[in-house]
Amino acid sequence: MSRKPDQAAKGRAFEAEQTEAGSQTLVPGVAPVTLGERLGVLANAPLLPRKGQRPANHGLFDTNARKQLEMF
Repeated sequence: MSRKPDQAAKGRAFEAEQTEAGSQTLVPGVAPVTLGERLGVLANAPLLPRKGQRPANHGLFDTNARKQLEMF
């Protein structure tokens, strides 16, 4: 399947703008990430503990107790 190159797209170049970070290329159909989108990602992130957590190695979660050979 051969495609002929689009003559209109051939002469079209991406637009560019100067920012404090340097020259930025503007791609059609791509929008910059807004502050609301960034905050939404942070709000949907899983919660992290504020302090260090001790391991749950007692009762049901005690992995050393599972290694015992005798019941009594």
